[in-house]
Amino acid sequence: MSWRKWRRGPLATLTVCVLLSSGAVACSTGEAHGDTVSPSPVGKVLDVTDETGRNLREVPRKDAPEVAVEVAPDAGGGWDVRLAFHNFRCSAPGTRPAAAIGRGLAHLFVDGHRIARLHAPAYHLAAGLVPHGTHRITVRLYADDGTVWAVRGKPVENTADVTVSDVETRTARSAAADPVAQDPVA
Repeated sequence: MSWRKWRRGPLATLTVCVLLSSGAVACSTGEAHGDTVSPSPVGKVLDVTDETGRNLREVPRKDAPEVAVEVAPDAGGGWDVRLAFHNFRCSAPGTRPAAAIGRGLAHLFVDGHRIARLHAPAYHLAAGLVPHGTHRITVRLYADDGTVWAVRGKPVENTADVTVSDVETRTARSAAADPVAQDPVA
């Protein structure tokens, strides 16, 4: 097998760019722009973490994803959680773990405990996870690489408070419906 020497120039640069285009390495002609090189193509990964230990990924407010959360009782028992997104789309399970602006998944928390990773804007929350009393249901947005989308050092999230009365608790206990879960967290 014969080997040819690479010629340095536009053809070699183009070849390297094509080979590296599927990786995390950026292609450059070697010129520095503004004397800075961004380590991430999407936002800036901060040293700050959320309470789960995930780094925050800071993006400008104008580009930031947003989430609204609505929680309603389900007639069969439990709670229906519905999400509304702005500047955000849920990635399919198994998506390559790389940050892309406005993409990722949502984590659902009940009273600070992660319950599920959501790849869709709807989830059925089992009645047993929300017993008698007032509970905080929080949805936080994550990039596919596991970083938390953030604006001004705060995670992009939204919260709904749910108060369960004795009547709802008794009804939920007697309901025989199985919860429909999407990627529950053990």
